[in-house]
Amino acid sequence: MKFNNIKHVYFDLDHTLWDFDKNSALTFDVIFKEENIGLEIQDFLDTYIPINIDYWARYRNNLVSKEVLRVGRLHDSFKAMKIQVSDEVIDNLSNRYISVLPGFNHLLQDTIEILDYLKPQYKLHIITNGFEEIQHNKMQNSKIADFFETITTSEEAGVKKPHFQIFNIALQKANATPENSIMIGDSYEADIEGAKNAGLQAVFFDYYGKNESRQVPQIQKLNELRKYL
Repeated sequence: MKFNNIKHVYFDLDHTLWDFDKNSALTFDVIFKEENIGLEIQDFLDTYIPINIDYWARYRNNLVSKEVLRVGRLHDSFKAMKIQVSDEVIDNLSNRYISVLPGFNHLLQDTIEILDYLKPQYKLHIITNGFEEIQHNKMQNSKIADFFETITTSEEAGVKKPHFQIFNIALQKANATPENSIMIGDSYEADIEGAKNAGLQAVFFDYYGKNESRQVPQIQKLNELRKYL
């Protein structure tokens, strides 16, 4: 099934094109060594990842601020592991994480291939809830920035996905309409429901392979987009 009349393709960035999990793990390895925190990275990540996901869900729904997210996810992770880490060290880790993370440039499988395939036929764009100061750096360092006509961040828009206004702003920037636009992302709530509520078509990137029944087409590999575009 091909989508007809599509001219603009919008992507989420983290967990959709940019390999957040791998790059984040590499970042923690660097900053833990700097602070002499003798933890196995995987042991830490097993605790941290669900806590981080919960913080991002609350951030998306305006229940915590950016600063509370940055510090709280680390504080709660160390507390859950019963490891004493001072507030000063947590603050340092938080700042260094934001600084070091964009320096890693691993992309998810098929990213370059699918962007090369789509670029001649469509105008490509990014809509992301990630922090303004690092999303652009991630894209430059991973050498995908030139594929995209526009990048819309939640900080720029003043609202986060799934709020319809971030999609409206992204459409206006690209001189696009909902009818000729499609969104691809890994968060069903933020990317897919948000896009649908703004009138866009959508394809769900089932990054974690949950195989849940959804109301839109879903893929587990980016190259599967060739079936639809």
